[in-house]
Amino acid sequence: MASTLHWTSADIAALPDDGKRYEIIDGELFVSKQPHFYHQQLCTEVARLLANWSDESGLGRAIFAPGLIFADDDDVAPDVVWISNERLAAALGEDGKLHSAPELVVEVLSPGATNRRRDREAKLSLYSRRGVLEYWIADWPTRTIEVYRRQNLHLSLFATIVSGDLIESPLLPGFSVRADDLFARLP
Repeated sequence: MASTLHWTSADIAALPDDGKRYEIIDGELFVSKQPHFYHQQLCTEVARLLANWSDESGLGRAIFAPGLIFADDDDVAPDVVWISNERLAAALGEDGKLHSAPELVVEVLSPGATNRRRDREAKLSLYSRRGVLEYWIADWPTRTIEVYRRQNLHLSLFATIVSGDLIESPLLPGFSVRADDLFARLP
């Protein structure tokens, strides 16, 4: 009987620095290549808009690709997070990583079935279990954003944002951006 390797943060730390993104969810290793230019462009736009709102409101911070370590076998790097000042004070470890849930996590889908399963299933489940209040899954080729909000202790699909819709959140009072503006720099 073959045993399945249960990955930990220590295993990731021992891997070479080869430009790939290594994440573990429930001990399962996920490896991603360098993202597509438009993936990164959309991450930058989301982070910029959230950072601008955060600067104006003073309520928290938007962070691009932070380390988020919930446990030794739940060690991920979401594309963008927004975390309130209160949660940041408790979540930020001496290692410079977040160790508890930010309010908002944003993932931009990468091509491929494994990447989509990671973001739509494994990460959705992880963020739901760990107390994330809202999770956005952005799909740059289709120009849509799935918004999941915490309801009855789980993240559930609240809305799918498409062209013409506004992106708003009760977590971010006064934050509002048109989906078309968010995707405007993409072909």
